[in-house]
Order: sequence, then C-alpha cells, then structure tokens
Amino acid sequence: MRPRVQLTSLAIWTAFGLMNGVQVVVGMHADGMHHPWFRLFLHYTLSWAVWGGVSPLVIELGRRYPVNCHWPLHLAAYAGIAAVDGVWISVLNIVLRPLGHPAPGLFGALLQFLYGRCTVELIAYACVLALGYTIDARRRLAEREEQLAKARLDALKRQLEPHFLFNTLNAIAGLVRSGQNHSAVDMIAGLSDLLRRVVDGTSGAETTLAEELQFLDTYLKIQQARFAGRLHVTIDVPGELLGARVPSMILQPLVENAVQHGIAPRVEGGSLWISARRDNGCLRMTVENDGALGAAREGVGLGNTRARLQNMYGDAASFQLRNGDAGDVEAVVIVPYQVAR
Repeated sequence: MRPRVQLTSLAIWTAFGLMNGVQVVVGMHADGMHHPWFRLFLHYTLSWAVWGGVSPLVIELGRRYPVNCHWPLHLAAYAGIAAVDGVWISVLNIVLRPLGHPAPGLFGALLQFLYGRCTVELIAYACVLALGYTIDARRRLAEREEQLAKARLDALKRQLEPHFLFNTLNAIAGLVRSGQNHSAVDMIAGLSDLLRRVVDGTSGAETTLAEELQFLDTYLKIQQARFAGRLHVTIDVPGELLGARVPSMILQPLVENAVQHGIAPRVEGGSLWISARRDNGCLRMTVENDGALGAAREGVGLGNTRARLQNMYGDAASFQLRNGDAGDVEAVVIVPYQVAR
C-alpha cells in the first residue's frame, strides 16, 4: 500500500471525525447538556481512526473482488472491521468517559456499540467501496480519453506524412523533367534524411522546439535545392526557447504552404521568416512569407495543423493565417509555454 494513499485516507477520516466531534459537542451544548466537552470532542474525533486505516484496504478489496460476485467475502470483511472498530470505540469509552460517568465494562461497551453504530459501520463500508469504484471509473475514463486523443493524433500524423511525401516527390519529379538532375539527387538525399528523422525522432505527439527546427532545417534544404537560390530563409528563435515543448511537425506544413502558395508562383522567388517568442505564458511561432496568401481553402497540411492543436490543447492554443501589414503573409501558431523535462 502506498504511504501517500494511507496518509490521504487518514487525513480524510480525521477531518470527518473533527466535524463529527464539533457537531455533537455544539448540538449537546445547545440543548443545555453539561458534559466534559473536550473528552467528548476527542472521543468522537478519534472514533473514526480505524476507518482511516482500513479504507485503502477496503478499496483494494473491492477492486480485486467485485461485490456482485464476492459479496460473502465483503460481508466477512465488514464484520471484521466492525469488530475491530467496536473494540477501539469501547476502549475510548472506558478511557475517556465522554459522558462524565463511568463507562460499562468492555462487554457492555461492545453491546452499546452494536446497538448504536453497527448500521453506521455498514454504511461506511458501502461508502468506501462506492468511492473506490468511482475513482477507478474516472481513471478508466481518463485512460480511454487519452488513448482516443492519441489515436486521433496518430491518424492526423499518418494523414500529414504521406501528403508531405507526395509533394516532395512531385518536386523531385519536376526537377528531373527539367534536366536538373544534380538538384534532384540532392533532394532525394535530403528526403532520405528527413524520412529517417520522421521514423526515428518524431513518433511522439510533442517534441522540443530545437528538434522541430532541426527537422525543419532538413526540409528547407530540400526546398532550397528545388528553388536554386530563389528561396531565402531567416530563422529568429532565442536560445532560451529551444527547450519549449511543441507539437511534432507543427511548422513544416506552415512552411510548405508559404512556399507552395507564396513563393513558388513568383519567378523571382521570395523570402521566408521563421520566428518564435514567449508571450504571456504562451509560445508564439510565426512563419512569414512575402508572397500571396494563396487559396482560401485550407488543404491537408493547414487543416491538419488546426485539428491537432485543438485536439492537444483545446482553447489554450490557436492558429491564424492572415495578411500582414507590409503585404506579407503570416501563419501564427500559439501554444501553452511548457519546458521539456
């Protein structure tokens, strides 16, 4: 049994005992009764100590042996706990004499216990079992939700990677058709390195910003080989942000969209700026290009980005694609700022 669970159980039942003691003392005092109040309060406070010790055992018993299949076992457990608790409360009666007059002997105290608290003990046992089943049900629900979220992310990622691969292979085919075989070979080598990174390093839902930028650097080298000097890239990310946790492959679709819609249609090419800033407990990542906004309909890459952010962070994250003030285009991703451990 974990010490933390045992301490939590003792704390809960101690708090319950304190409330019970206060309730009894205040109620009897309000009725004009005269008793040794401190001993009475101490008696009712300590009277639940046994349950503080045995509750984790009852929860574990209910987990291993469901009541509907093993009710005789639980009936025996209840009887054993009630017997121990009865001896404990009888001893408290004899030692503390909470009502002021001498308590009956141990046998008489046990009879009083059976008359006064036997039903309460049964209710307590049932409540502890119900609490255990509630905790287990909530844990199973959380595990199912986590598995469902992971399955959704995996499905989104499987959708993204073939899309990215198709576009890259299409670019390689274009270079081969135009006779730029050296550039095509460079792109194939870069693609091989990129796919190795996908398989080996980005299987999780999250990665560090440093690893994301390394992945993006490999991808940009492929694109720069494709554009033969027409693509200019500037990366502005402070070193203290490199350990921040970000969704894996979150920047690549933004860069791909900027290149495809903003830079590729222009004969002279264009420039790409990638930056990251920390802002009010969030990490703000921006991909900016000096070309056109492109089609208003989100393709696989950007739609995937929006869906992944919603699935991972809910309303704590956001994604925007908009025209900038200087005629450029900005894609902005905001996620909660968390440092990788």
